[in-house]
Amino acid sequence: MTIKAIVIPVLIAGAVLTTNMASAEDGLENYRNRFEALPHLPPIPADNSLTEEKIELGNMLFFEPRISSSGVISCATCHNPALGWADRIPRAVGHDGQIGERNTPTVLNSGFLGSQFWDGRAADLEAQALGPIEAPVEMAMDLEMALDRLVGFELYQEKFGEAYPNQEDPITDDNLAHALAAFQRTLNTPNSPFDRYLHGDQEAISEQAKDGMVAFVDNGCIACHRGSNFTDSQFHAIQVPGSTDLGRYVVTEEESDKYRFRTPTLRNVAVTYPYMNNGATETLEEAVAIMGQEMLGREFDNDTIGDITAFLNTLTGEMPEFEVPALP
Repeated sequence: MTIKAIVIPVLIAGAVLTTNMASAEDGLENYRNRFEALPHLPPIPADNSLTEEKIELGNMLFFEPRISSSGVISCATCHNPALGWADRIPRAVGHDGQIGERNTPTVLNSGFLGSQFWDGRAADLEAQALGPIEAPVEMAMDLEMALDRLVGFELYQEKFGEAYPNQEDPITDDNLAHALAAFQRTLNTPNSPFDRYLHGDQEAISEQAKDGMVAFVDNGCIACHRGSNFTDSQFHAIQVPGSTDLGRYVVTEEESDKYRFRTPTLRNVAVTYPYMNNGATETLEEAVAIMGQEMLGREFDNDTIGDITAFLNTLTGEMPEFEVPALP
C-alpha cells in the first residue's frame, strides 16, 4: 500500500461526501451530531512518519512466522485478514498450543486507540509491537534471536536499509517495532454505511439501524463508545460471565483497577466475534444484552437489542487494501 493510495481516495471521498451533505434530513440531526466519521488515517507520531518503504517492511514482518520460536506463528496468525484481522476463537492459541487468557482484539483502526491491549499496558502501537513476539504464550521468541534470523536474509537487510537509509545497522528492535506500527496504522476501515450516513447519505442505513442509533444514545452506550472509533480508550470495571480476569489491576496493582478493561472499539464489531475479554459471548445480540445489564443496569427488550444490533452492523467499513507478501 502506498501513501498516494491512501491520500487520493480521501480527497475524492471528501468532495463527493460534501456534495451529499445537504440531502440528509430525517429529523435525527441531534443524534447524528453526537457521532464522528472515521478518518482515513489515525494520528501519526512525529518519530514514526509513514513512508512506503516502512509500510512495505511492516507488511512483510506482520506475516513473517520466523520471528516466532516455532517458526510457524506470525502476527497474522491471530490477526487474520480473512477474519476481521482477529481470529474468531474465544482465546488466542499461541506457542506450543498454549491458550491465552484473553480474546484477540482486532488490529483494525488500532492506531486510533489511546492505549493497546485489553489492560492498556502499552501506550501506543510502537510499544505494543514487540510484546507478542516475546510473550511465552504467544510467539515465545527471544528478541535478539528474532533479529538474528532477520539479519540472515539478504532481502530483509535490503528492506530495512531502504526503510531506515541513514543507519549503519538498521535491523534493530526499535526499527522492527516502528515498521510493524507503521503498517498497522494503514489498517483502517473508513466509509462504513454509518460513515456515509453521517456524511449525508440518508439511505445508507436502514430505519431499524436509525432506531438503534437513537437507542444507543438514549440508553447511554455512547458515554463509553464515543468518538470516531467508538471508544473512549478509558478503563471500566466489568465482570462478564465466566471471567475472573483482574484486568488493568495486573498492570497497575491498584485496587481500584480490578476488573477494569479498556473500552473496545465497536468499529467492525459484527465481524470480530466472539466478544468480551474472555471471548465467551458468541453473538452480538448477547453482547448487547450483557452490556445493558452489566454497564447500564438495564434489561433491554428484544426490539431494543435488535435495533442496536442493526446499528452496530452499519459500523463495518471498507477493509484495507494490502498485499500478502512474498517472504524470503
